[in-house]
Amino acid sequence: MSELLQYVVTGLTTGSAYALVGLGIALIAQVTGVINFAQGQFVMLAGLLFAVLEEHQVPMVLAALAALAVTVLVGLALERLVLPRQAAGRTDQAIMLTIGASIVIEGIAFVTIGTEPKFARPFTGGEALRFGGASMDRQYVWVVGIAALVMLAVWLVLTHTRTGWAMRATAMDPDAARLSGISPSRMSLLVFLAAAALGAIGGIVLAPLQSPDASVGIGLGLKGFAAAVIGGLDRPAGAVAGGLAVGVVEALASGYLPSSQSGFADGIAYAVLLVALIARPTGLLRRVTGERV
Repeated sequence: MSELLQYVVTGLTTGSAYALVGLGIALIAQVTGVINFAQGQFVMLAGLLFAVLEEHQVPMVLAALAALAVTVLVGLALERLVLPRQAAGRTDQAIMLTIGASIVIEGIAFVTIGTEPKFARPFTGGEALRFGGASMDRQYVWVVGIAALVMLAVWLVLTHTRTGWAMRATAMDPDAARLSGISPSRMSLLVFLAAAALGAIGGIVLAPLQSPDASVGIGLGLKGFAAAVIGGLDRPAGAVAGGLAVGVVEALASGYLPSSQSGFADGIAYAVLLVALIARPTGLLRRVTGERV
């Protein structure tokens, strides 16, 4: 039981990071109809910049703010590149542009920063926390805590502010929202900036745990996409649930598979995605309804 608890705790903490990535993907998909396959690169870019600045003795808070700002600017540039295609009804082209942008961002990171992993200091020192036979690195507490606060903030914005209501109205019917005085292009810009910020926060809190390098973005993006699809692309809360589910399943697979097969654990997330698409194509949290015609 102590082993099982340890795997579940580990899965929930890594799943929190996947949930941030999936939440960004779900927000963009819901408002614009575009799947942003560059979302994982936001995580990579912010984590890498934060670690590099840390190595150059930049104060931690300033390093985090600088990494966040640069990543949001990249999100702004991506939105300016993608939006004209999406507005013209070429969603397929817009999605391909996000894939191309992902490759470009990774290539620039390789050229400018290099291929070696970078190292960032934990936010707080001290021994791992122990409870119920399981242990948790203090940095994982930061991951879970910050992820929970960010998800709560996103929920509050979507449900208790005019901007959030405008985003949801645009997601439901862009034409009706435009007739009501809401600018779908402005909402698109805001969700891209929010998604970039979500990815950046995930990268910063993960940097002390998983020494970032330029190659980690694609894997994180795919797992975030799996989380968003499993939970339901049109439900941000579903993306959070999907991220936690992917993290737990992955941790259990890593723990219980024989050591010679532990490398297959990464593929478990995609196996779960396939099963979810077959058994629950609308997502974990979306109720299936029927309509008589």
